[in-house]
Amino acid sequence: MTAPSTFGLSSEARNLHWLLTNLVEEVPGILSVAVVSSDGLLLLSSDQHRNDAAREVQAVRRTGPRGSAADLATVVSGVGSLTIGAARLMDFGNVKHTMVAMDEGSLFVMSISDGSLLGVHGSADADMSVIAYHMALFVGRAGHVLTPELRSELRKSLESESTSAGSTR
Repeated sequence: MTAPSTFGLSSEARNLHWLLTNLVEEVPGILSVAVVSSDGLLLLSSDQHRNDAAREVQAVRRTGPRGSAADLATVVSGVGSLTIGAARLMDFGNVKHTMVAMDEGSLFVMSISDGSLLGVHGSADADMSVIAYHMALFVGRAGHVLTPELRSELRKSLESESTSAGSTR
């Protein structure tokens, strides 16, 4: 994982980056992670710099949704929206988590707070219960600090990172 720069961020934002880094590095089988706001915007990602690499390299075997954090955020937001709609339609209450098992990997989506979502793309051989457990730990630790102010700070941080990456090409 390429660690994003946390220079100039608040201690809460640095702590979320640290939690995300630990989630990816310590849990076997996690390929990428995205934290998405309730309006579908990417707030935090395990693979900040893969967006540029995915545009430049057309690999036959991909390591994530098109190799891009933005694509993972889009999928997480869509799956989250679909399951929330289904739960409302069936009158079953709030959605806690969703898992999609595929031939060559898995997608996990878990609610954080205020509609924010944690999405994890896992490998086919990943232990789904271990990933779900560690996602729940992340949500428990991150949920109370993911305030509107922090979401705004994280979004601005991503925007400035992509602007600076675009100007260095």
